[in-house]
Amino acid sequence: MDAADPILLKTDELGCIEIVERDGVRMIRRDVRAARWWAWLAAHRAAAREARALTRLAGIDGVPALLGWNGRELLRSYIAGAPMQQARPRGRGYYRDALRLLARLHRRGIVHNDLAKEPNWLVRADGRPALVDFQLAWTRGRRGRLFRLLAREDLRHLLKHKRTYCAGALSARQRAILDTPAAHSRLWRATGKRLYKLVARRVFGYWDNEGNGRVRD
Repeated sequence: MDAADPILLKTDELGCIEIVERDGVRMIRRDVRAARWWAWLAAHRAAAREARALTRLAGIDGVPALLGWNGRELLRSYIAGAPMQQARPRGRGYYRDALRLLARLHRRGIVHNDLAKEPNWLVRADGRPALVDFQLAWTRGRRGRLFRLLAREDLRHLLKHKRTYCAGALSARQRAILDTPAAHSRLWRATGKRLYKLVARRVFGYWDNEGNGRVRD
């Protein structure tokens, strides 16, 4: 790939995400300048949140490294792999390593907050997991009750994927977690989730089952 030929991964009202190459290094660029004018502030805040999260997670294998953030574009390292919905990981080892990766995030005071989307989970060539897209991450650092609730939801979403692709490996404790979503999660499903889906699909072009967004006309 030539440096002048980025590969478009996604474009929507919050900007575009591309694979680019600079000085011979392949990386991911989130370009906030491509956001709609009315969504620019939200796009900027999301990119800034991702930059904060990646800064705090520096050095963790399976998480992109922050390469740059100047208020207009965010650069992070490229992790080769296939999104979960394509790779469909069925081995117990993937989920064992994914649990360890999630624990490392939480020990750094970061909650991903968007792990229901399968494309945010990658399966690397060697079968190990990786996580991408930290624009909704909790980055406040405080590990109080709300942090613990959100961290549990991170775990529950991972276990939902495990139930889909490797249900026989679920432990009794993991099944119990799946059967008892947090109160705020139950309230969300009962009230705001339908409105969120409508706005996300009609306005921002997001589709939860695909996770890739859509190319904006």
